[in-house]
Amino acid sequence: MSDSIEQKCLAKGVKLTDQRKTIARVVSESKKNYGESDHPDVDELYKRVQKIDPKISIATVYRTVKLFEETGILTKHDFKGGKARYEELRESHHDHLIDVKTGEIIEFVDHEIELLQKKVAEKYGYELVDHKLELYGVKKKNN
Repeated sequence: MSDSIEQKCLAKGVKLTDQRKTIARVVSESKKNYGESDHPDVDELYKRVQKIDPKISIATVYRTVKLFEETGILTKHDFKGGKARYEELRESHHDHLIDVKTGEIIEFVDHEIELLQKKVAEKYGYELVDHKLELYGVKKKNN
């Protein structure tokens, strides 16, 4: 099991106030409590944090999310047509399939796509060092 956001903060020397701990816990529990495809934006995080501690302001949530992003604890996604959304930065790579109607985000790993991306880079004389793949679609209707 990977380290919690709190553990990552301690390892990176990020001071954890009680408010930051609450925000970290809400982010860490997002997938468990809201489903595999949960990548909340700051407004959604704020709503969730408010249920635990109504004294935490939206400005505190914004500052904390920015701090966590800058220190490599969270990663920011700017999916098309929406607000910036966040997820805990993980060691394992994954790509995203976004439903343009519902906003649902499906995380996936496809070995063939990974190989193809490396082949494309090599074809043009490059070594692939990083990439981000976002697929956008609509759910097919059943026939």
